[in-house]
Amino acid sequence: QVQLVESGGGSVQTGGSLRLSCAASGITFNAYIMGWYRQAPGGNQRELVATITTSGNTNYADAVKGRFTISRDNAKNTVYLQMNSLKPEDTAVYYCNANRPGYYGMNYWGKGTLVTVSS
Repeated sequence: QVQLVESGGGSVQTGGSLRLSCAASGITFNAYIMGWYRQAPGGNQRELVATITTSGNTNYADAVKGRFTISRDNAKNTVYLQMNSLKPEDTAVYYCNANRPGYYGMNYWGKGTLVTVSS
């Protein structure tokens, strides 16, 4: 059974930092592209925040470039999102995603963790 369990969310003030973690089980972790997505309160779409490939290449949404850093520890089956200089518009539920390229249906989501940034 595949499980992606996010942790590290919470409430911070503008300019603060948080580090999200996503622990994966039930998958061959190093075969998956890992990503973080977010959905703002009242929003109906998840947007890409950052992804990291199996070889460690990263990609970021323009809104978070220079402030957020995604990383992975294949030995711990965990992906991280370090979030610095947080802004109120970063407030959202953050979801972990695991996607195995070329394998239909091997795309999994965590249940999310809430990040609230107050001004």
